[in-house]
Amino acid sequence: MPIDESRTFKPINIALLTVSDTRTAKEDTSGDILAERIVQKGHILIYRHLLRDDKSALVAQLHQWIDDEQVDVIITTGGTGLTGRDITPEALAAVKDKDIPGFGELFRYLSIEKIGTSTVQSRACAVVARGTYIFALPGSNGAVKDGWDGILDTQLDSRHRPCNFVELIPRLLEK
Repeated sequence: MPIDESRTFKPINIALLTVSDTRTAKEDTSGDILAERIVQKGHILIYRHLLRDDKSALVAQLHQWIDDEQVDVIITTGGTGLTGRDITPEALAAVKDKDIPGFGELFRYLSIEKIGTSTVQSRACAVVARGTYIFALPGSNGAVKDGWDGILDTQLDSRHRPCNFVELIPRLLEK
């Protein structure tokens, strides 16, 4: 899909959250990949945190960032699998106004080329919550690359045509 170079790129403010019981900030390679791509694209990485797989803590963090007028987008990595500790989609469900079902569908479509039918184990998803986009990616390095390179890189680019998420930000709270 084309980037219209005649249009001006509009950087957005992104908060990045890694959800993991096993990683430390030093070991957060998937978070590092996303942070690097966010900044390289020209966006502003406004916050970056790591939280354990705890639904109430995750919901509280999401609410804090949703209510922060500086945050346009939240990207999470981790906690989207099928185990009992994987609670990121449930946390998004607790804060959402609307689902963005095409995000998870497209993520799994892109992922099938790399991991085959194992993609059905991913619960990658996206929502809108009080005017803020939230995208939940799996925690593997490959998954965050697929999610950013295959979807978010262009959809978070205000020059992408025929449409993109950025141009809708001012209208997300319309009634």
